[in-house]
Amino acid sequence: MTDTIADRAARATPVPVARRIRGLSDRAIAWVFVAPTIFLLLAVNIFPLIWTINLSFTDFKANRATRGVEYIGLRNYERILTDEDIWLTMQATAHFLFWTIFFQVLIGFTLAWLINRKFRGNDLWTTIIVLPMMLSPAVVGNFWTFLYQPQIGLFNYVVGFFSGVDPSSFEMIGSVSLAPWSIVIVDTWMWTPFVMLICLAGLRSIPDYIYEAAEIDRASKWRQFWTITVPMVLPFLMLAVLFRGIENFKMFDLVVQLTGGGPGSTTELTSINLKREAFEKWRTGYASAYAIILFVTVFGLASIYVKALNKVKER
Repeated sequence: MTDTIADRAARATPVPVARRIRGLSDRAIAWVFVAPTIFLLLAVNIFPLIWTINLSFTDFKANRATRGVEYIGLRNYERILTDEDIWLTMQATAHFLFWTIFFQVLIGFTLAWLINRKFRGNDLWTTIIVLPMMLSPAVVGNFWTFLYQPQIGLFNYVVGFFSGVDPSSFEMIGSVSLAPWSIVIVDTWMWTPFVMLICLAGLRSIPDYIYEAAEIDRASKWRQFWTITVPMVLPFLMLAVLFRGIENFKMFDLVVQLTGGGPGSTTELTSINLKREAFEKWRTGYASAYAIILFVTVFGLASIYVKALNKVKER
């Protein structure tokens, strides 16, 4: 008989330890393996969250850690919820969220529908389309910053070629009105392939016999699309919206690379504003309360959305 690793490990185990292990139930053994992961989760996620909640009720400043910390109750939360600048960053974030998700779902679903039709070169075009999402946000930000340059950037020349506008007459990342849209364009370019892949999985999960039965009933292509394709892909679309909504709500690196929150505070999203409060103004207690408000907002909206998603799946 071959001497396996398990056999050698069993012989090397001390007799007292072996007896204790034999006396453990399956549930106890499962907890032995799961316990390190739970401990790591508590250390990395839960403890910082509890510590942040504690700091949110104080006037603690990280650059003055030696000074006594005073508990000020809900004063930080009151200041945040009544600050007009905070609400302006919320509006900028909502604008960014809505339009990026709208364009990504629209374009992503269209691309998935076209690729699902099985044409020549299908695999090649799929690979080319998904390339942007493989790049680092820092690389994408620097790349598009160059493209947006009014004098030498390719983007202005393309717009000028199709619209007849002078390429040097507008500046995407330096204009108050165009800077938000410059971020929307870049994020849509980068993450539309992600939505496309999720929609493509939904389209390919639809059995062919459903369409065959619809053709036997003489249903038009348009009716098949609205009564079969859309309802069966809808859970996948909603899942894509959930993922992209959570990710875009905490968007930071791409915006910093492109505009840095400017011009002024036009593109200052909540993540950038939170970073400035915590690491530029060093209002740690205030920033902790800010982070808790954002966490509760995302968690609450995501919970409601997941309930709606489950109802759609049950249909």
